[in-house]
Amino acid sequence: MRLSNRGIYFSVSSKVHENAHLFTQRVWISLCLSRGCDCGGEHQLEALHVAGVEMQLTAAVSFLTILQEESVSIHTYAHSFLQVILLHLEHRDAGVSNAWLETLLSVIDVLPKETLRHEILNPLVSKAQLSQTVQSRLVSCKILGKLTNKFDAHAIKREILPLVKSLCQDVEYEVRSCMCRQLENIAQGIGTELTKSVVLPELIELSRDEGSSVRLAAFETLVNLLDIFDTDDRSQTILPLVKSFCEKSFKADESILISLSFHLGKLCHGLYGIFTPDQHLRFLEFYKKLCTLGLQQENGHNENQISPQILEQEKKYISVRKNCAYNFPAMIVFVDPKNFHMELYSTFFCLCHDPEVPVRYTIAICFYEVSKLLNSGVYLIHKELITLLQDESLELSSLPDLIPALTAAEQRAAASLKWRTHEKLLQKYACLPHVISSDQIYYRFLQRMFTIMMTNNVLPVQKAASRTLCIFLRYNRKQEQRHEVIQKLIEQLGQGKSYWNRLRFLDTCEFIIEIFSKSFFCKYFFLPAIELTHDPVANVRMKLCCLLPKVKSTLKIPADKHLLQQLEMCVRKLLCQEKDKDVLAIVKRTVLELDRMEMSMDAFQKKFYEKDLLDQEKEREELLLLEMEQLEKEKQQNDGRPMSDKTFEKKRRDTKTPTTLPKSIPVSVPGTSPGTSSTSKEIKKSKLIRSQSFNNQAFHAKYGSLDKCASKTSAAAAYTPSVSGLAKTSMISLSDDSFRTRNASSAPSSFSSNTPLPGTSRGTGSSADPKSSGSKDTQPRKATLKSRKSNP
Repeated sequence: MRLSNRGIYFSVSSKVHENAHLFTQRVWISLCLSRGCDCGGEHQLEALHVAGVEMQLTAAVSFLTILQEESVSIHTYAHSFLQVILLHLEHRDAGVSNAWLETLLSVIDVLPKETLRHEILNPLVSKAQLSQTVQSRLVSCKILGKLTNKFDAHAIKREILPLVKSLCQDVEYEVRSCMCRQLENIAQGIGTELTKSVVLPELIELSRDEGSSVRLAAFETLVNLLDIFDTDDRSQTILPLVKSFCEKSFKADESILISLSFHLGKLCHGLYGIFTPDQHLRFLEFYKKLCTLGLQQENGHNENQISPQILEQEKKYISVRKNCAYNFPAMIVFVDPKNFHMELYSTFFCLCHDPEVPVRYTIAICFYEVSKLLNSGVYLIHKELITLLQDESLELSSLPDLIPALTAAEQRAAASLKWRTHEKLLQKYACLPHVISSDQIYYRFLQRMFTIMMTNNVLPVQKAASRTLCIFLRYNRKQEQRHEVIQKLIEQLGQGKSYWNRLRFLDTCEFIIEIFSKSFFCKYFFLPAIELTHDPVANVRMKLCCLLPKVKSTLKIPADKHLLQQLEMCVRKLLCQEKDKDVLAIVKRTVLELDRMEMSMDAFQKKFYEKDLLDQEKEREELLLLEMEQLEKEKQQNDGRPMSDKTFEKKRRDTKTPTTLPKSIPVSVPGTSPGTSSTSKEIKKSKLIRSQSFNNQAFHAKYGSLDKCASKTSAAAAYTPSVSGLAKTSMISLSDDSFRTRNASSAPSSFSSNTPLPGTSRGTGSSADPKSSGSKDTQPRKATLKSRKSNP
């Protein structure tokens, strides 16, 4: 933060390494120097008092920064700065006055009660009088609203409420409106009883005020306090006020309608169950009228002849419809979701087809909530979803079908400069396995995720594509397709020429550890991941070292003892051979962390119970996918002669869960009993039906022996000391013939590949071609924490 005027700068550091007196003196000296004065801070009050608006604003913000960063003690702050802040609250410039007021309101939060009473509350008695300026009384209203959180109810009733009542009856409507908006804070400070006896009568009187801004403030405060009042107060006092306010709103200023439309959701919730059937119907019709406000006017006029007043009015109408869209989920609850089609569908249609983008954007944001509320009736709004996906606006994101709309939306987001929109869209694609078939995802979205991971220049977008691809892989229902995706991940990313792609492979490994079971990662990705300990680029080795604890957490002893030995051997080589000091420092820290880790066993352990249950469930679902694929193949073999439901059901029952599940882990899900097996079979059948592809053309891709990667894990290496020995014997030289240099070759550009999935290690830094493996395009420089920033 810097104070600036005439080229003089004053920096407020996050922590001041000097005593409070010298620091505050330095503040004042800086303020004087900014005016060209060398008085040493003696003219500090004069300097600030006659300073210009820019200097005043900067000083107010600087004083707030000093408070927030705790540069001086509260006692010193109150002694040195509080009086200066109070002195400038009534500055002739409204912007300066508001800046100092904001600083004071923040100071009130930390000052002790006695200081607040003597320095702030007591002077308010005179500042709030009618003899003072309007600005002084307005400031008093806001200070009173803040002070109620610092005193108990008795003190508020004795010292603050008399001033509040006086200001609520002020002769100026601005003061009455300002004090009315502070009544919410005051009600929260004094409790329910005093609110009903003191605050509610004031609100009722203010709701009938001659000033429209006062009535609006009273209405909004009443809505915000609905939860405090009991049913009798709401039905006998507040409901008539709301009814009167709604009836008069169309005759009042459009700003009243904007506020009313924004608070409709709170009104529905707070007055739920109080409306009579007739009142319920009237309120619903009022909402429907607001949803089409401004759309009934003739559109044949020449836009060049529209007056500014009409344009301003149309903007307010748009705000009203936007607020109605925002509150649409609350209105579904109000009418009951089962009555949606009859009562609200036509209104929902109008909002989705509104001519203004802000309205359509708001209803699109609410679409998920609307879908949840409709539950099984969600099919009613399918056409509206397609309409919004086809929208011309990028923010909304084009269908005779859903998939072309999603594809077009992603391409439009990618072509724009709004990478955050692109990132969020890719994250939302993770739900597609629950919406469309596995084949559709494979043919229409998977290749696109790979392209984004390898060509996009924004790191968050690449990571979003990587995680979504892993979820697509997790729910893919064809083993052939899964193998091809895994092979492509390893060949084009893990063994790619660009070090940037190899970094993204490690990101993908992290997502796979999170999403898949431990056995899946160990079978396909464990060895390709630890191969990168020999990567020629320091950034890659450094990132891998940070990932090694998560890699180790996927191992189970004794079944994965050979993989543990491979991991220890790679770490030992890093300790002995690493020449980059940054990587070596991380390796040493990683070794200590690996040494402290406790290994998971094949059998259940109490300390890992929850994690083991979660991993068991993941593994069970992965095996279930294989079983479902087999059932689907059997059904397709009977396409020549239709399989009866009884025959298919018999085959499904005869297919048992594969015996590859660990015997020590129960198959049942926690919280269920063996008696639920029939239910799980029905779920299995329903999943099978949903898995049938809309496109029956088989994708006959040839792929190499993917299981070579998995078979590598079965060759146990010679026993090496545990990781704990690595920290002590880091200089022991080892040789490892199991790691061989691979030939750098261009990765295939499609899913089909004849290259077997490799399971051997990468070449060492000395033998690798730096141009082919050391950079995105050429040999890279070592990055500062070895990652690149995304574009803002």
